[in-house]
Amino acid sequence: MHIALPFPEHLSQQHGFGHAGAITSIVESACGYAALTQGPPDCEVLSAELKINLMRPALGRHFLAIGRVQNTGRLLAVCTGEVRAFAAAGSAYRVIALMQATMIMVSGEGGMNK
Repeated sequence: MHIALPFPEHLSQQHGFGHAGAITSIVESACGYAALTQGPPDCEVLSAELKINLMRPALGRHFLAIGRVQNTGRLLAVCTGEVRAFAAAGSAYRVIALMQATMIMVSGEGGMNK
């Protein structure tokens, strides 16, 4: 699952880099949507646990978060994600963040699956 974000000047931190919260948000969402593709038709997902490594400053014209499912069980999906920073349209990218996340499948009515 892919989620794009233009450079969020209004969400930059004191040094002018994209804020870690914005970067974390898009990659966590990408992992969640990836997990959603593995659940039953009436399920939703919630984050149960996540770990992010911020490897470089968040600089670029836009960011792309990519979420992938690594393993799915009855209730849990283990996902990985990365955030790529692009300096200009058509340019090469740099990976600025990596995430590992565990998503839990819940029923569409908001209750926990049993």
